[in-house]
Amino acid sequence: MFRIRRLALASVAAAAATALVAGCATGSGGSSSGASGDTITLWTHNAGNSAELDVVKKIINDFNGSQSTYKVKLQAFPQSDYNNSVVAAASAHKLPCLMDVDGPNVANWAWGGYLSPIDVSGSQVPLSDQLASTVGRYNGKVYGFGFYDVALTFFARKSVLTKYGIRIPTIDKPWTKNEFDSALAKLKKSGKFQYPLEMGTGGSGEWWPYAYSPQLESFGGDLINRDGYKSASGTLDGKNSLAWATWFRSLVTKGFMAKKSGASPNDDFLNGKSAIQWDGSWDAAKSAKKLGDDLAIIPPVDFGNGPKIGGASWQWAMSSSCSNKAGAQAWLKFSRQTRYFVDYAKATGTLPGTEAAAKQVDGYQAGGQFNVLVQFARKYAEVRPVTPAYPYISTVFEKAAEDILAGADPKSALGQAAKDIDNNLKTNNYYAG
Repeated sequence: MFRIRRLALASVAAAAATALVAGCATGSGGSSSGASGDTITLWTHNAGNSAELDVVKKIINDFNGSQSTYKVKLQAFPQSDYNNSVVAAASAHKLPCLMDVDGPNVANWAWGGYLSPIDVSGSQVPLSDQLASTVGRYNGKVYGFGFYDVALTFFARKSVLTKYGIRIPTIDKPWTKNEFDSALAKLKKSGKFQYPLEMGTGGSGEWWPYAYSPQLESFGGDLINRDGYKSASGTLDGKNSLAWATWFRSLVTKGFMAKKSGASPNDDFLNGKSAIQWDGSWDAAKSAKKLGDDLAIIPPVDFGNGPKIGGASWQWAMSSSCSNKAGAQAWLKFSRQTRYFVDYAKATGTLPGTEAAAKQVDGYQAGGQFNVLVQFARKYAEVRPVTPAYPYISTVFEKAAEDILAGADPKSALGQAAKDIDNNLKTNNYYAG
């Protein structure tokens, strides 16, 4: 029997999700092993995302048609319900054989006993060919892989930057903190923009650590001391992190950005309400279509310790309880074909996970308009802390950052966040073993 731990993700709403999971488990034969005979159940979070779901369906259909030993059966969940459904299914010993997992949660699910290490050696695409951020590792073992990643970037109009004497940065020479602050001051002084910077502060959940902790890291801080992952005190509330928090708050007090942005930040940028937007590769094609050659795709700011962006998106994994691991891994290996890496990127507007795939996606090949985003992912991506504590860390950081923008004292907010994380680590015996 595989081991299930109480996750740091604290199973809030797991009870409510149990009914949903029980219904789905019945649909797959009610098996507690994720397999019934040679039929293997696969769960995905893409019920509301037809473009990505269609690619998953294509791989399943191609695999099922390529051999007669195994049959993969799909069950799709809305993303908003997915994680809680997995938690509830694990508690009831009804996990499927195959499931997708958000990259930052791989360590948590592996530690919790949800996942088994996978062996995809002999696949068409070696793991070494992938963007490092698209492979999920924990304690030296591979637990998941994804077909794509996304990259954070600044969008701006070249014409606007030129008009106000602001240098257009390049991957070889990003903006420094002083340059960035000076640019925002010039744009604010122009009177053309109520808030010259759009950073998506109206977002919620994982957006906060994904979008803002890379800037914290560029200041020299971090969410936790990654040497052993045993303490946040002295790191999250250290002088470098405090410098980030003070700067982050100043963006609001100086009127450079809104405390809480609107519901459609990219639309606001494209409509001229803001001059510079902190956004992602998912909006690159849309922005280029509207602005054409006037669109500047700008690297992250170097706040002193190099430019940083977040790395890791959704990945495929195998459950610990799967009774047909040979079949599950057969599907995983089959899926690792360049054509599917291409299909995912084209369908979702994400960054191809391999260079070979990038060469086949318009705009992402060498010299293409969006290839710089692939370079950002290769050069600047930092995965979020690889610890089972990450889901808890994420929630605590979101609250602290929101409080800071709302006017809380940065030192107090970060100090409390560090204490909360340390208490969680201690309560969970530092997630040992």
